[in-house]
Amino acid sequence: MNYGVVNNTAGQYKEELIANAKFIGQPGKGILAADESTGTIGKRFDTIGVENNHENRQAYRQLLFEAPGIEEHVSGVIMFDETLRDSSAEGKPFVEILKGRNILSGIKVDTGIVEMGGTDGETATQGLDGLGKRCAEYYKIGARFAKWRAVLKITPGGCPTEFAVQETARSLARYGSICQQNGLVPIIEPEILQDGTHGIEIAAEVTERVLSAVMGELFNQHLLIEGLLLKPNMVTPGAQSEQKWNSKEIAWLTVRTLSRTIVPALPAVTFLSGGQSEEDASLNLNAMN
Repeated sequence: MNYGVVNNTAGQYKEELIANAKFIGQPGKGILAADESTGTIGKRFDTIGVENNHENRQAYRQLLFEAPGIEEHVSGVIMFDETLRDSSAEGKPFVEILKGRNILSGIKVDTGIVEMGGTDGETATQGLDGLGKRCAEYYKIGARFAKWRAVLKITPGGCPTEFAVQETARSLARYGSICQQNGLVPIIEPEILQDGTHGIEIAAEVTERVLSAVMGELFNQHLLIEGLLLKPNMVTPGAQSEQKWNSKEIAWLTVRTLSRTIVPALPAVTFLSGGQSEEDASLNLNAMN
């Protein structure tokens, strides 16, 4: 009997993708998110009375990238398009500064979320049009991984719907496939918002359903699992819930959910804080480890 063989999407970049995914997920280090858009960083500057112009954005990013000892704790930096193309005040490309400190450069490639018609405010992420061309250009500039954020919500009315879950899974896998074809390690980020009054059991159930769908679609679209990263939410009760849970319980349900849905081939999980305070997120992550 003749069995068909399906290749993964990595092509010529297979070994590089595997090595970079492992490098980013190495123990004891994390990813610095410096991918604020021009508008978002302007809002942050407003709180400290700083004008939102290129000179100040450049100075802020340079301050981060040249911070003493950053390479001891950071393995990758996610950047906005302007930042990836930018240089220090002395004219050295930021990509080269990070490379010199043994830190990989990453790029945000989605173009935001839009509400899907006929739903209760559920959203889809945009940015697939022209993504292959953009990824190829980002690779030439020096990027080696990418970020794409998909958002789901939990409501008493039945969200997330199966329609929204499948849309999230398909678009994340499609983005990931395009990235791998162009040498970028994709961070798969299906974020389930913490907003809501739901309990932690509901959060665990929904997260398990979403991660199962996403993982299934990654296989359907033949992604190289060893050459990607997962960035999920932690399993926590809704922000407006009256339930009180400690870090040990949150850690147990989060790890249980991952063990039920994620294959061992995945090199690393890089959690998002999802609206938690820095202290709470750190305590929960410590309990998981």
